[in-house]
This record gives sequence, C-alpha cells and structure tokens, in this order.
Amino acid sequence: MPLPRIGVVIVTMGNRPRELEALLASVERQDVPATRVVLVGNATPLTDVVTDATKIPLIENLGCPGGRNVGLELLRDSGEVDVVVELDDDGLLIADDVFRTVQRLFAEDPKLGIIGFRVADEHGHTERRWVPRLRADDPMRGGQVTAFLGGGHAFSMPMLRQTGLWAGEFFFGHEESDLAWRALDAGWKIVYEPELVLQHPKTSPARHAVYYRNTARNRVWLARRRLPVPLIPVYLGVWIFITLLRTREAAGLKAWWGGFFEGVRTSCGPRGAMRWGTVWRMTRLGRPPIL
Repeated sequence: MPLPRIGVVIVTMGNRPRELEALLASVERQDVPATRVVLVGNATPLTDVVTDATKIPLIENLGCPGGRNVGLELLRDSGEVDVVVELDDDGLLIADDVFRTVQRLFAEDPKLGIIGFRVADEHGHTERRWVPRLRADDPMRGGQVTAFLGGGHAFSMPMLRQTGLWAGEFFFGHEESDLAWRALDAGWKIVYEPELVLQHPKTSPARHAVYYRNTARNRVWLARRRLPVPLIPVYLGVWIFITLLRTREAAGLKAWWGGFFEGVRTSCGPRGAMRWGTVWRMTRLGRPPIL
C-alpha cells in the first residue's frame, strides 16, 4: 500500500511558549516530514510564535476538542493528508522516527483507526493513569485497546470522515471516550503502541470545581449519547460509586453532583448508541463500556 501522508494538529492557549517551541522543533526533526502542520490558538493570536506551520488564531476558547476540530476540518477539507497526529502543546517527541512508525502502521492495516502513544515523564516513567487499559501494570504491553490518551495519538482520516470529529460541546473531559466508542462501533481498530513516546510533564489532573463539574456532566452525556439504554444506569451507577470512593473533598463532590445533574437535564447532542456487538467486542478487549 502507498505510505499515508502525515498531518499534524497542535492546539495552544499561548501560555506554554517554551514547551510549544520545543514541540514544534521535535516535529520538524522527524525523518519523515509532515505534509502540513496546523497550529490552532485557542483565544490567542499566535503572533509571538515563529513557525512554518499554518497558524489559526481563534478569538474564542473552544476547548481542546473544539480547537482540534478547527485543525482537523482544515486538513480533512484540503485532502492533503491521510493520517493526522495530534499532540499536546506541552508534549515532546523524543525520537525522530515517530512519523515513520505511524506511517508504517497505518499502511500495514487499512482498518486501523487510532494509534495511542505512550505518555512518559522526563524520566521515562509512565503513570498507571496514562495506560489505556484496566490492567495497567505493564505500560510496555501494546496491542488493541478500547481507549486512547488525548495528549498524543494519530487518526486515520478515512475513519474521521466516517465517524465525525471530536465532540466539541464536551469542551474537556471524556471526549476521547466518545470518539473511541464511535470508532469501535464503526469497525475500526484502536492500538496502543508503547514504542511511540510523547514526553509529558508529570502533573496531576486539575482538581478544581470546573474539572469536577465537566467530568461529571460529560460522563452523563457520554452514556446518553453512546450506550444502549439498559447499560446507561449501570455505567452511571458504577462511576457514582467510584467517585464517592475517590473524592474526599466536600467542594469537589458538590461540584461533581452539580455537573452530574447538568448532564441529566441538558441536551447531550445527537444520540448514536453502540451496537451490542461492539459492547461484546470491548468486553473481549478487556474493558466493557461500564467502566
């Protein structure tokens, strides 16, 4: 098969200039050059960024999925690329053959829809929460999975044309699950490839009111959008139980419940529940869609 053309989308809010400069340099160093790199500024003009990338400054902050959609739409409509690599603006490609490996993997398997990179800190350590499977004791075990990390991944453009882009209304939180479930339901594969490394600072998830609220709201939206009706209360019940076990701060729980009920009473967008065959496929892959 012909080798796919690579595009890159990076979204920034302009608050990590040094990290962004280093990331763009690591993209430029790849031994297989990207056909086009798109830099989207979420509510930032990008005037101080020196780059050959296509710059798209946005007046409004559309959130991570909304900002990425702007770049994906440009590449999709241009017809210039077959695969899109998306990278966090504080990440870093430490190897120079990442795009070559991505290109090879997509060329070898026409049903490959998503490749998830391994995220590691500056010491090469991968935290358990960065491994997209329930049994995360070995971050070097690759293979088919049901999820991927938003920080570093690659998408098949034919897949995106079939499934649609990110759920921009999520703003942040669980947008990866929404897209992963759509991809699996459409018959595409998701592969975790630990040899593809995105170096990323070791930071804990933000634990503030907006984080708790969005996490809860979007989890309810995800269930309402993608799960068969009998699984919706099971999924939400499991995550209520897990949240009560994990969350110690009263303010955090209050914000979480506020987001949960917001997710119940507000529009979740168009519904497209996965088939029961997809539920079984995800179960065989080690993560049924109730966890």
